Amino acid sequence: MSEKLFRARAPRAVRRSSTTRHHGIERADDYAWLRAANWQAVMRDPPVLDPDIRAHLEAENAYTKAVMSDTEALQATLFAEMKGRIKEDDATVPAPDGAFAYYTRYVTGGQHPLFCRTPRGGGHEQILVDGNALAAGHAYFRIANVAHSPDHDLVAYAVDTKGSEFYTVSVIEAATGKSVDARIADNNGSFVWAADGRTLLYVWLDEEHRPRRLFTHGVGAQGADQLIHEQADPGFFLGLGTTHDKRYLLLSVHDHETAEISLIDAADPSSPPRLVTPRQAEHDYSVDHHDGRLVILTNSDGAEDYRIVEASVDAPGRENWREIEPHRPGRLILDVVAYKDFLVRLEREDGLPRIVVRRFAGGEEHDIAFAEEAYALGISPGYEYDTATLRFTYSSMTTPAQVFDYDMAARTRVLRKTQEVPSGHDPSAYVTRRIMAPAKDGETVPVSLLYRKDLKLDGTAPLLLYGYGAYGMTIPAGFSTNALSLVDRGFVYAIAHVRGGKDKGYRWYKCGKRDKKVNTFTDFIAAGEHLVRARFTARGRIVAHGGSAGGMLMGAVANMAPDLFLGIIAEVPFVDVLTTMLDASLPLTPPEWPEWGNPIDNAEAYRTIAAYSPYDNVGAQAHPHILALAGLTDPRVTYWEPAKWLAKLRERDTGGNLLLLRTNMEAGHAGASGRFERLKEIALAYAFALKIAGVSETV
Repeated sequence: MSEKLFRARAPRAVRRSSTTRHHGIERADDYAWLRAANWQAVMRDPPVLDPDIRAHLEAENAYTKAVMSDTEALQATLFAEMKGRIKEDDATVPAPDGAFAYYTRYVTGGQHPLFCRTPRGGGHEQILVDGNALAAGHAYFRIANVAHSPDHDLVAYAVDTKGSEFYTVSVIEAATGKSVDARIADNNGSFVWAADGRTLLYVWLDEEHRPRRLFTHGVGAQGADQLIHEQADPGFFLGLGTTHDKRYLLLSVHDHETAEISLIDAADPSSPPRLVTPRQAEHDYSVDHHDGRLVILTNSDGAEDYRIVEASVDAPGRENWREIEPHRPGRLILDVVAYKDFLVRLEREDGLPRIVVRRFAGGEEHDIAFAEEAYALGISPGYEYDTATLRFTYSSMTTPAQVFDYDMAARTRVLRKTQEVPSGHDPSAYVTRRIMAPAKDGETVPVSLLYRKDLKLDGTAPLLLYGYGAYGMTIPAGFSTNALSLVDRGFVYAIAHVRGGKDKGYRWYKCGKRDKKVNTFTDFIAAGEHLVRARFTARGRIVAHGGSAGGMLMGAVANMAPDLFLGIIAEVPFVDVLTTMLDASLPLTPPEWPEWGNPIDNAEAYRTIAAYSPYDNVGAQAHPHILALAGLTDPRVTYWEPAKWLAKLRERDTGGNLLLLRTNMEAGHAGASGRFERLKEIALAYAFALKIAGVSETV
């Protein structure tokens, strides 16, 4: 069947007139009806979705399946390739904690992890939580958190079976697997053990899916849980953590740029939380504990890229802070972990990460760095505080992930694991590079590249350009086995490290948010244009890829530079920005205002968002090929955003390219659950890229 005939048969959403007025501006939205009035109920019970909305989404799914039917064999091939690069019986490196070592492993053919332990000195394995057994009978299943009690007697875990991220916490006996408690519902996946090993602290979600209350729960006890803290302001999240020495539990009240942390005595979890320092707009800080002192990572007093201070637990206020690592512009401190004898920090400078180790006694420090042009580096603090061993992970776009144990005293490292690629991988067959693309305002945008060494760089290759650019999140230039399925077929794979992330420091983030959000989009376009000039690809041969807030980026560039891109892959795309930011009842809207602006109260914020919101700026023009992927029970980017976007694109598009929507009716923001089911969605996206690029189905 011809593409034109397919396009003629594309679902057309009914237009139902709806208008709103804010700041004297009237706005029409003919597809507002796709937002279910009972969306909260749908999150918990998907079958209650309005029949008209369900029928439209299912028609879109059927249309996408029909249009992509000629790629079904290719999708199967891609799935088999990607699955073949996964070690099916893979396991993490055991992490020691007291008498045991804990780890996660998979079984051949299994979709979900097994959480296990062995005696530290050797002995028989004990399976604590079997994800495959728990998932049986559920169309969707995800474990968010598994944690053993400090005395190793109990194990708690949080499970979501709808994709809506309302988790239920269960507690079992570690030795027998016997259930001892399953009374915690509507959790956000966050909980911690108190020192007694019989008390859990957890965060409760309200009907709007907002983390509203912190409770203590006595395992197996009768009666109501004790309320420790209630957050009345819907603009802030509640979070839970612990100091590395487990002396204090940490209650965090935060949004994307402001934090307020209180200490809860792990030995007395019912005691009132003790505030470290009150929240102040745009003051972000985190806390660890060492020998009666708090180690605080903060951006206070103009330290845009953060500094480290310390204060006594008994007098933790800002007036008592003493600097132990100064701010250095351009050197962004990302994380700090306190061990008994060492302070470890992860930092990034010139776009590349490094680990710095400082001995508390004397202050002597050294760093761990690597020589590749682009790489990813992370620290895994582990369970133990009184240790000289630091575990870290390293990978690059050509180098599979490696796990090292580093002796901070001896400055030696032991390679504990290298990611296995069962179907084979030769790093020498590929090239990874970092180039800088000039932006229109004189900034330079880092771009990480991966391609085959034998690829002819003559400007004819198709290129997949990935981007995100929000919340200060940095996209690491790490190893992706999935990307090889495109690269081995002649694609260049690129990541544009656009403003909105922290790739070039905190300033890079600030210059890609609120009234400067458009920089994210123009950076991405500038990266694409530079890649064309450098002959990595050609105009109209770029497939753009992004998800969630990166999906907003996809929608924006499709409007702003449609001829630059051959296609757009938008996963759970945040494209109806203005409508969402005007709806204070949605889960993430109030906490998101610091990121995008509050268009309810601020007319200028309204106009700023309206000027770039992808849904509001769909014009009468030819658009690139577009594939949008959504999840029905997604509480972060609701299903109706991509549904409305595709409906409006079909209404206004003047070209003949594919405009496709697939909604997973049994999943949420993270897509299909299970390590292999998720690969099927990636295979669909990559088959779409290969189809529109006219690339052969074979490697």
